[in-house]
Amino acid sequence: MIMTTHIKRTISRLVLIAVTISASTVLVGCLNEDPRDRISADEAYGTADKLLLNTVGTLYNYIGGNADSQGLQGTVRGVYDFNTFTTDEAMIPTRGGDWYDGGFWQSLYKHSWTASDNALYNTWNYLYKVVMMCDQSEKILNERRALLTDAQLNEALAEVRGLRAMYFFYLMDMYGRIPLVTDATTPVDSIRQSERSETFRYIYNELESVAPSLPDVHSNLQNDYYGRFTRPVAYFLLAKLALNAEVYADDDWTDGVRPDGRTIMLDVDGQTMNAWKACQAWCDKITAEGYELESNYAANFAVHNETSRENIFIIPMDKYLYANQFLYLFRSRHYNHGAAIGQDSENGSCATISTVRTYGYGTDSVDKRYAINFYSDTLRVDGKIVKLDDGTPLVYMPLAVKLDLSGDAYEKTAGARMSKYEIDRKAYSDGKLQSNDIVLFRYADVLLMKAEAKVRNGEDGSAELNAVRSRVGMSPRPATLKTILDERLLELMWEGWRRNDLVRFGLFNKAYDQRTPLDNEQTGYTTVFPIPEDAIYHNANLKQNKGYSD
Repeated sequence: MIMTTHIKRTISRLVLIAVTISASTVLVGCLNEDPRDRISADEAYGTADKLLLNTVGTLYNYIGGNADSQGLQGTVRGVYDFNTFTTDEAMIPTRGGDWYDGGFWQSLYKHSWTASDNALYNTWNYLYKVVMMCDQSEKILNERRALLTDAQLNEALAEVRGLRAMYFFYLMDMYGRIPLVTDATTPVDSIRQSERSETFRYIYNELESVAPSLPDVHSNLQNDYYGRFTRPVAYFLLAKLALNAEVYADDDWTDGVRPDGRTIMLDVDGQTMNAWKACQAWCDKITAEGYELESNYAANFAVHNETSRENIFIIPMDKYLYANQFLYLFRSRHYNHGAAIGQDSENGSCATISTVRTYGYGTDSVDKRYAINFYSDTLRVDGKIVKLDDGTPLVYMPLAVKLDLSGDAYEKTAGARMSKYEIDRKAYSDGKLQSNDIVLFRYADVLLMKAEAKVRNGEDGSAELNAVRSRVGMSPRPATLKTILDERLLELMWEGWRRNDLVRFGLFNKAYDQRTPLDNEQTGYTTVFPIPEDAIYHNANLKQNKGYSD
């Protein structure tokens, strides 16, 4: 064994040891540690087990979160919200005195955010905080390599580098031109932004380099690598990078011209192929790892979903063990809906009209995933109709939603609400501390990526598309870019990929649902977010993205 069973299980349970790690404040303005909280380096790293726990293990405390803008999913005003409520998938309407919040949620839907937005800066800080911790972990592992066997060191370094590459992926995807800092000793005055294409190539090459040294394990299962960055996770990100190569290799996303994926060449295990073939190759490697579609779509999101054959990377959730929170069901359902299940609610987020129309709502051919993904129409809990305070039934109105519902007859009830994740009736904190693992990467996405890559390369992606559809009992469709984009909404609703999809399809900056483009948005400048002005304040070397004021 590379690590002792004890240390692997300790890391997989995300145990946080009381050690703080110094990091540069150039990119992250919130890491001013109190030296009195620190323990000595020998206490933190003096044995192999302590070294691995305090370099690799501590990084996993940040995949999820319990505060705003922290974690990849589960919390609010962070990565998930910026990739969901900026799209045609969902919105958080203003409901009278609720959910205006200084216009924040409306700005997401309208794309009228600014560089001074605190949530954008806090999200930037969160992502770079973990990058800097990875840099520091890599440095310490190399300094104390004598404590480890070669196998232990190679695996630990691969895991740290893989995690760092993943965080760079989110930064590059959201902010475009970012500082590519991979050395904890980098001087402040030498930190510069890299072109997006450079960062893209770095992430791709880094993941391909570390993949062979990562454990070849399904980390969504409750094994010694539960919740960790393993080889299939790297393969998934490589496939996602290849699929988005036209976007990520484009250093000027405002000129209306993209490179052609057929001419973007990528390496796959020593073979050079175009981006679409590379995407297919990485998808095939994931299939070879033994992932398959669950016969029951909903099983992937059930309470205790650790046995899923489909989930690839998850945020471990256990109401008895972890502080990670999942706020999205709580945020969406009506107050009386929450009361009916013995929990509270915030009566906020809902699907857009265009989304429920894509599902066929209001027709005689509604997609079978609709009833799993949404609470809609007359609400029943445990077979009983839920009532409003005036004694009338609670009826969610999917087609009545508007960005501002203030004064509307359906102010509190408009919109189909988030379902998808089974409600943990024994959850704590009004359902936010649940035992359903949060799904980040899933095999259905792999099949849809492969279908799309095939179509973009002039091939037939129908087999992969219809494998996803047949699993839920839906009839076959020809694989076109439109049917694949629609299927990604039907299958991946509420999973945080919609912005990434719309940007790749060239639709993010267009009119959709009830949104009209901003002045000059046809240039595509909103397909990346602005570099936060507070980040520029801390590092004058940073330059603002095109289209935003400096």
